[in-house]
Amino acid sequence: MRQSRLVEVRQNVLKHNDLVARALRGRFHEAGTYVVSLVSSPGAGKTAFLEKVLGLLRGRYRVAALVGDLATDNDARRLARSEAPVKQIITGTVCHLEAGMVEKALEGWEVGHLDFLFIENVGNLVCPASFDLGEDLRLVLFSVTEGEDKPLKYPTIFNTADVAVITKMDLAAAAEFDPEAAHRNILSVRPGMRILKVSAKSGEGIEQWLNYLEAEALSARSASED
Repeated sequence: MRQSRLVEVRQNVLKHNDLVARALRGRFHEAGTYVVSLVSSPGAGKTAFLEKVLGLLRGRYRVAALVGDLATDNDARRLARSEAPVKQIITGTVCHLEAGMVEKALEGWEVGHLDFLFIENVGNLVCPASFDLGEDLRLVLFSVTEGEDKPLKYPTIFNTADVAVITKMDLAAAAEFDPEAAHRNILSVRPGMRILKVSAKSGEGIEQWLNYLEAEALSARSASED
């Protein structure tokens, strides 16, 4: 009985989340705001990556970020150095962001004034896989210091993401990281997945990522206008 009750509660939570996410997605599309979410384990470098991206995009586009964390606003304060609008979402004991949290965090913001909204999830490769946030594009990031087998250990998050981003490439040699093995592992879990290799420190791969992002956003906006 207890197991059945837990399954029922989880199904209801996910159903409610999906309804809110669907409404958010419609709101974003109507406003012309392209939304990107980032998921990774703790320490994978997603905040450093996002800080770099916000700083580069801010001169050309209207950008903002929402940042999820269990207890602190450290990441939000760091991202604010880009001079883009940033809001922190404190999740407490919840190990992921939910669509309702995003909806609440957007209060007071006019999404129509944004070209890009980035949502940095809590550092976790398990729970975020199940929760749609209304995003257009989901990135899953893992660093060279985490090992090439990360996709094999966490296949669900790779199957729910659109792009895999390998971070901290400036440390690849020191970490004895094998990019070819990492590629094989990603593609064995998610055939055809787009893979990017980046370093927020050296700038490697960042321009490639920005070109890809701009092309995807343009395609999405063109499709919504048809």
